Amino acid sequence: MDSSKQPNRNDVMLDKGQQFPLTIKRLGIDGEGVGFFKRKVVFVPGALPGEEVVCEAVNVTAKYTTAKIVNIRKASDDRVEAPCPVYDRCGGCQLQHMTYEAQLREKKDIVRQAFERYTRIDLDSLPFGDTIGMENPWRYRNKSQMQVGRKDNDVIAGLYEEGTNRLIDIKECIVQHPQTEKVTNIVKKIVNRLGIEPYNSKKHKGVLRTLVTRVGFETDEYQLVLVTTELDFPQKEDLVKAIVNRMPNITSIVQNVQPDKTPLVFGEETVVLHGKEKIHETLNDLSFELSARAFFQLNPAQTKVLYDTAKEAAELTGTEKVIDAYSGVGTIGLWVADQASEVRGMDTVEEAILDANQNAERIGANAQFVTGRAEEVIPDWKDQGYQADVVFVDPPRSGLDQSLIRTLTRSKIKRIVYVSCNPSTLAKNVKELARGGYRLKSLQPVDMFPQTSQVEAVAVLEVE
Repeated sequence: MDSSKQPNRNDVMLDKGQQFPLTIKRLGIDGEGVGFFKRKVVFVPGALPGEEVVCEAVNVTAKYTTAKIVNIRKASDDRVEAPCPVYDRCGGCQLQHMTYEAQLREKKDIVRQAFERYTRIDLDSLPFGDTIGMENPWRYRNKSQMQVGRKDNDVIAGLYEEGTNRLIDIKECIVQHPQTEKVTNIVKKIVNRLGIEPYNSKKHKGVLRTLVTRVGFETDEYQLVLVTTELDFPQKEDLVKAIVNRMPNITSIVQNVQPDKTPLVFGEETVVLHGKEKIHETLNDLSFELSARAFFQLNPAQTKVLYDTAKEAAELTGTEKVIDAYSGVGTIGLWVADQASEVRGMDTVEEAILDANQNAERIGANAQFVTGRAEEVIPDWKDQGYQADVVFVDPPRSGLDQSLIRTLTRSKIKRIVYVSCNPSTLAKNVKELARGGYRLKSLQPVDMFPQTSQVEAVAVLEVE
């Protein structure tokens, strides 16, 4: 027999359900442990770097295997007991079983892995800081978004168990501001008492879909958004009256209508049911008005750190013209306005732009914001004589739109300060911008979401 045609032991695939030993080498981008079995990568949720475990194959493909822990032969010194009772089912946090010091170390490595995979940039040859963490990495989230359902005869609200359509009733979440869980728990009891039917996504029936609560950490104002399938429904007035009766100091109750069979939380129609349309929050000396659908960073305390990091990275002298792309309510643009000659920004969400301009007027900043796509607005401004020196970009997890990358490389704006929530798309975008004449100058990870695998990074690119 021709030995060259015999299967290579290293190419033998695992079978589903097969158990095997594994040494975990590092964390993956979703917080799972990563090891190698016969040169094939294996992802193991819950495993930590340095651990020796016995795994069971759950999903096997030609390129990778996902597995679950059967037992831990050698535990990491970084392993701790997760304090949340539904931690292993909720999926909202991935790293509660890891010391915070280790989380920060591994998040820097997650950023490094992304650049190793998608670029040839040697991060050791440029400023690449250790992850900036929080003094208290708990109770930091200012907004909760809980899906509503029914279990037996009770209304519940929470998150879906990872990989399933089973809704977990979350009465307490130790990364949320306590006020958000208080509001959610009160409202679901009222909904249950009034007989208002939760939305059933399988049958596309029911009224109440989602409870969204946002809190001002500095102002103590808070807003409840009731996301429903229709504008008018039985017991609507009674629901609002009961909520106000139980929480007379609530700042705002808003209804958003999402009639479609879709995973998108918000629909297009929003009405105020009680109190103000918006709540306001302060960051240092800046005050922001926040409407129900306006984007605002979920961790106010660490947002100050993130924006200070971006501001310092921009090296502003007071003479620069600045663009704040993906501006939202104007947070980054207004944060740096005191060190720029003029700030302009844009976003596609009209409500956010209205908030941004009101925020700019309130603080007297030389800043203006328009509704539109950055790749279209930036060339128009350049034609009108507004050539920016620095552009801040803070895109969603999908990264920069390809048309915006082309716009930036054509515009030759001197410096790009890229605030990223996804190391993979950041690395890909840096590679693409490098093709257009930009060079990465520095990289700084910031931990905006302790206990999760997510990590932000501030990258500075300059025209070569």
